[in-house]
Amino acid sequence: MRLLLFNLATDETDPVLAFACDWISHLADHCDTIDVLTMRRGSYQLPDNARVFSVGRERGWSKARRTGNFYLQLLRLLRHQRYDACFAHMMPLFAGLGGPILRARGIPITLWYTHRQRSWQLRLGQAFAQRIVSADASSYPYPSERLRVLGHGIDTDYHSPLLQPPSDEDSPLVVQVARLSAIKNQATTIQAVNDLPARLALIGGVQPGFPEAYRAELQSLIADLGLSARCQLVGDQSRGETLAWYQRAWIAVNMSPPGLFDKAALESMACGVPTIVANPAFAPLLGEHRDLLLTDSPSDAPGLRKRIAHICGLSRHERAAIGRQLRANVVREHSLPRLIDRLMSVLQTGELPA
Repeated sequence: MRLLLFNLATDETDPVLAFACDWISHLADHCDTIDVLTMRRGSYQLPDNARVFSVGRERGWSKARRTGNFYLQLLRLLRHQRYDACFAHMMPLFAGLGGPILRARGIPITLWYTHRQRSWQLRLGQAFAQRIVSADASSYPYPSERLRVLGHGIDTDYHSPLLQPPSDEDSPLVVQVARLSAIKNQATTIQAVNDLPARLALIGGVQPGFPEAYRAELQSLIADLGLSARCQLVGDQSRGETLAWYQRAWIAVNMSPPGLFDKAALESMACGVPTIVANPAFAPLLGEHRDLLLTDSPSDAPGLRKRIAHICGLSRHERAAIGRQLRANVVREHSLPRLIDRLMSVLQTGELPA
């Protein structure tokens, strides 16, 4: 297969989007060539049959200039390559901009989108997509008969537990990996640990271009509750640094609401960490631990406190047993090889594998 891939950021150092390079590398094993047209390019190491072309955000170019460069790059690529398919990864804008040209050339677009936010860009991209794929049915905001659910693609070889789980002699460490945003409900987690002998690390910064007000609100809440000594706003971390936080944690928390099927929760589960979630879409992965690990709502601080306290009272071997079950379920349902197999089937046939 000769694949054209639209991507948001192709950068192994990006604290949120580095995983896209893993996807490209694994897709390259199934393709003759992959040409990536990306909004922003950083550092990366990809197979020889994958090339990356940027529209110029990393150069600070204006939207108008980036749009013009998108068409220049796309038309140049189409002059030199006959593509079998186009995969638009979290880039409904590029799918919409390039849709008429690709449709005229008989190149089908498969659009990946996993977020509950609706937008005109998404409606435009959807209009030109032959197939839409998402991690979960709840994580695509419009009803569509073209939607196919793939699951997430977690590198479970990379996201794996330490051989020795965190010692009971250490004070309990709770981690939450997410952008600092009200929709991620970090305030709920801070309130939940208020009366518990646990440390809290909030991993992630404010998304570039978004206001810093929520960070200030969290800092004020931490100070008001007297938690400054044991609650950290760690900020953005590299992929390796985030992995180290997962592997040291007793408990991971993800308080994203329905519609946000966050891969961060799957990463912590893959690392064998008991992970408390608020989105019922995770319920099939929780098994017999559903009541312990699924809160009533993203704002349920008392319920979250009760669950954290219960897990803190378990031995490290009991915590590890929960983590092993979670990891096994993530490996089965959301591993990167499984995602790539399902995605390739959609790209080639329009349907999931039988």
